[in-house]
Formats: sequence, structure tokens, C-alpha cells
Amino acid sequence: MCSKKKSNILDVLKKRNINRFGIFFGIAFIFLIFSKLSSDYNQLIKLKIQFTDLAEEIIIKEDTSNVIETVVEAKGFALVPFIFNNTETILLNANEDVITNADELVFEVQKNSYLLEEQLGSSYKIRSLKPETLHIPYSKRASKFVPVELKTNIGYTTGFDIKGDFSLSQDSVKIVGPKDEIKDITSVVTNELKLTDVNTNINTTLKLDDIENIEVFPKSINVEAEVKRFTEGKIEVPLTIINKPQNVLINYFPKTVLLSYYVDLESFNLIDSSDFIVECDYSQVNDNQAYFVPKITKMPEFIKRINIKQKRIDFIRL
Repeated sequence: MCSKKKSNILDVLKKRNINRFGIFFGIAFIFLIFSKLSSDYNQLIKLKIQFTDLAEEIIIKEDTSNVIETVVEAKGFALVPFIFNNTETILLNANEDVITNADELVFEVQKNSYLLEEQLGSSYKIRSLKPETLHIPYSKRASKFVPVELKTNIGYTTGFDIKGDFSLSQDSVKIVGPKDEIKDITSVVTNELKLTDVNTNINTTLKLDDIENIEVFPKSINVEAEVKRFTEGKIEVPLTIINKPQNVLINYFPKTVLLSYYVDLESFNLIDSSDFIVECDYSQVNDNQAYFVPKITKMPEFIKRINIKQKRIDFIRL
């Protein structure tokens, strides 16, 4: 019985000793950390320059040209925030702290190191700066209007098609960006309007494609189109010979051509042969050529597609 009690007492003492050792070890480790963090260290920090009071027309690109590499001396405590991110933002007044040239902003780093120290705070002492002078290129903002280019991929139900053209809420948009970049932009393309099996009117909103470094106003437009049932029609139209010298006599065959066209049902009965003109241009004929190539020079605007059955008109000189 006594041996069991002694064994229990020893176990308790061992556990207490282990706990005490853990506590003392933890306290020692904390003192060690505090001791290390209380020491002075040198640390490389990247200072990213941003500007206040910058003129609206000036655009600065985000690149390495606006970064200063600095070595600072500070207590370990002060350097803890830079363990995972060694970048700090510095604000400079564009009207007071830098020199504005025709195409760049110049910041004399060494001369104005006090501005950097003020924003870093009294806990940090700057030991070195690189480069000595910062050259930050910029471009001037400009704007202009460019046409909208509609991108479509539409499949219609058999016998249906769009009547006329698509109607856009805006046929041109304003683009704003660096002058040297927007000068080469001639249009802005919409996101693709992709539809299948369409047999009703189209009315939707499309976003405009993003352009890097360029702002587009507005960012979307409304697109409408009238969709109707269509049918095919045929009509015979007399030929007209143009630019034939008066002293030249010819005979040609055939005298008429057959046109096939695609038109909406509502307009089908409105079509007459007088709505079309098909011409053969004598001035386009080579000396050894004995045929014309007929061309349609007039037709109703509401016709969707049209085709001439006769691709060539034979003739002889008399």
C-alpha cells in the first residue's frame, strides 16, 4: 500500500517538474524573441510612389519606374510588417515634390530623402536609396469618338430573317486614354451577339469589349432588330446598255435577265420590275471580248439578297 502511494507522489512530482520546465522554457523563448526584436536590423524595402494633386490629363503607368529601393535600419519590432510584404506606398505632391517635364516626372530621391523618412516614421532610418533620381514617364489623357462594330453570330429559324439592319442605341462611343494609344483605335467591338433558332424580334443589351488602358463610355449599348418571315421571289428585268458609242451597233442576247431575291412576306407584293435596273457597261468590254457582265445598279432597299441567273450576256458587233 505504501509503495503505491509513493509511486503516485513521484508521478505527481514528475508532472509538476515537466510543467515547470515548459513554463520556464516558454518564458525563456519569449525573452529571446523580445531580445531579438529589440535589436537593430537592416531591411530592404521597396517604396512605391503615388501622386496627389496630379493633373487630370496625365496618366502614369504602373511599372517599376515608380519604385525606390531603400535599405532602412530599424528595431525588429518595426520590421515585422515587412516580413511577408516589403512594399510601402509613399505619397508625393505632383505640384510641389517633383519636376514636371514634357514626358516625365522627375523626383530627386537623394535630395528629398526627408520626404520619405517623414512618411516611413521615426522608427526607420534610411541607410541607402536607389536610384538617386527617379524618372517616371507619363502620357497625356485624350478622348475621341469611334464607331461601334457589332459582332453577331445568329442562326434564324427556317423562313425567318432580319428585316433591314440592326439598330444600335449608339453608333459611336467615347474612348478616353493615353493620347499615343487611342490614336490608332478606329472602332470598338461589342461582345458577340450569339443567338440560335431566332423567329422573333431582337432586343438586348451588349457590353463593349474591354481595351487595355482605355476607358469606354458607355460600357454597353442596346441592340434591336426586326425579324420577319421571308420568302423567295423571281422577276424578269430588261437589260440596259450604257456607255456605248453612237457609231457602234450591236446585237445582244438575251434582252432580259431573271432575278431571284429574298424578301419579307409583307413586302413581297410591293415589288415591280421597274424597281430594278440591270446594266451592261460597254466601256468595260475588252477589244476581243464578246460578252457583257450584267450588274444590278438599282433595287428596293428592303430586299435581303438578290442574284442574277444569267452571269454573261453575249453580243456581236454589226
